[in-house]
Amino acid sequence: MNIQQQRQQIRSQIRKTRANLTVFQQQLAEQSITQQALALIEQRQAQNIALYFSFDGEISTSSLINALWAQHKNLYLPVLHPFAKGHLLFLRYLPDTPMVKNQFGILEPKLNVQNVLSLNELDILFTPLVAFDKQGNRLGMGGGFYDRTLQNWQQKSFIPVGLAHQCQQLEQLPIEHWDVPLFDILVG
Repeated sequence: MNIQQQRQQIRSQIRKTRANLTVFQQQLAEQSITQQALALIEQRQAQNIALYFSFDGEISTSSLINALWAQHKNLYLPVLHPFAKGHLLFLRYLPDTPMVKNQFGILEPKLNVQNVLSLNELDILFTPLVAFDKQGNRLGMGGGFYDRTLQNWQQKSFIPVGLAHQCQQLEQLPIEHWDVPLFDILVG
């Protein structure tokens, strides 16, 4: 089995495992992640925070979003770049932001260039993932959107932090040269 087949098999297995989590397990994970993320945000005195809308069994970010709005933090959600295929933009997200579904069926802010924030202005970028290992490697859905976004993150102002369920951790992932290890991974 080649590395791409191994990665696809891991994606399939972990997504099934994640889909079988109970509502109670999901709620506990959301509470844990929210507490951990808020502590990290406070520790780093972060103001501009990129999140994502949970999809396909990912830990819900709803509680974290509401808590950050209550703290008057600036929230940004990923939007598929309309001209640079495979890239993301991050747009300001407020309670009244108009939302649309992208080509993958994921809600994102309706594109408005006035709401775009450059990556260099972010403090923390919370990323979704399918699987991760102890070395901080992440395996995404396979589109490479976050890998492209995180390239050379060490030279930027933000830190990338994954959010995951415990069941998504593996001892070691089969990695490719384009994979970008994260600064940290919070586990709920």
